[in-house]
This record gives sequence, structure tokens and C-alpha cells, in this order.
Amino acid sequence: MKLQVNPLMNLNNMAEIEDKKLVNRIEASGIKTIKLEMFAPDAETFEFDLKHFLFKGLLLREKEFRTNMKDYDWTQTEGKVLCIYCSTNAIIPKWAYMLITQHAFPYASDIHFGTKENFIAKAFTENINGHDWSTYKDGRVILKGCSDGQEIPPNAYIAATKHLLPYSKSIMYGEPCSTVPVFKRPKVK
Repeated sequence: MKLQVNPLMNLNNMAEIEDKKLVNRIEASGIKTIKLEMFAPDAETFEFDLKHFLFKGLLLREKEFRTNMKDYDWTQTEGKVLCIYCSTNAIIPKWAYMLITQHAFPYASDIHFGTKENFIAKAFTENINGHDWSTYKDGRVILKGCSDGQEIPPNAYIAATKHLLPYSKSIMYGEPCSTVPVFKRPKVK
């Protein structure tokens, strides 16, 4: 059996719909969405793995190492954050990091101990710590779950939550259409 639809009835319904204003319920709710990628560092990085300058990837020979650092093309670090690390379990004397810093200093915009991921995580935390979180006082907040191409490290969610707890009425994770409740301040009686 086929259902017959009256075309005039549909036109009447369309006129009624046009008379009503569309309301964005998420916007009307007063919920504020925080995109943590706004705290991402904007610096380009250069990873420097010490393994490549060690004998058999494990042993630092001072004379050879000093020569390699002197001859290395440090211009490739120009304007970048230099991330110094060693991907092997070699024991690296602390002066080796100092020597690298001395050679890279005229070129690199900053020098960091650790991998690129370590630097990004640290920079996220520093940027989040420098933000004024009091603007979320008594607000309902969503920490956006998906970013637009920028990987958000877990420590960014930890840092943002720590700063929001004293101010926010509630904290959620995810997207406005689908959130996971994380915190809700108890009502004072």
C-alpha cells in the first residue's frame, strides 16, 4: 500500500517552518568549547639524535665527538627548536650536551633536551599555564576531543583540567553533540 502525500500540505508546513527561527541549542546553552590546539607551539623543530655521533651507537669518544660537533652543519637548525636526545641506552656525559648547545646556539631559536614530542608536550603545558582561566568562572566547558590536524598530548588535557577545576561549573570532554562528563561542581545548599 502506497502512502499518498498532499503536496499542498507540505507547502503549508514549509511556511510554518520559515516563520520559526532556528535556534542553535548548543550555542544557547552557554557551553564554551576550548580547542586545545590553540595552545600548540608554533615553532619548527629539528631533532638531533646523539646515536649518530657515538662509536657503534653506544660509546662517546671525546676527540672524535668534538671534531664531529665542530664540523657539523649547524645551519640546518637555523630558526628551529633543537631537540637533543639519544635513541640508544648510551651513557652520555653532561658536557656533551653543553658542547652541542655551544655549537647550535648561534643558529637554533631554542635548545631543548628530549624528543620533538617531549618539546611539544612541554610547550603545550607552558602555554596552558600562561592562559587566564578565570574567564571560565561558573561556566560549562567542553575540552574538544578532536583537533584539526594537531595532535594534542595527554598532558595538555591534564593541565587544562587542573586550571579549569577551580573556576568551572562543569567540565566535559568531546564534541558539543557528544560529550563525556568529567567534572560537575556540587550545588551548594
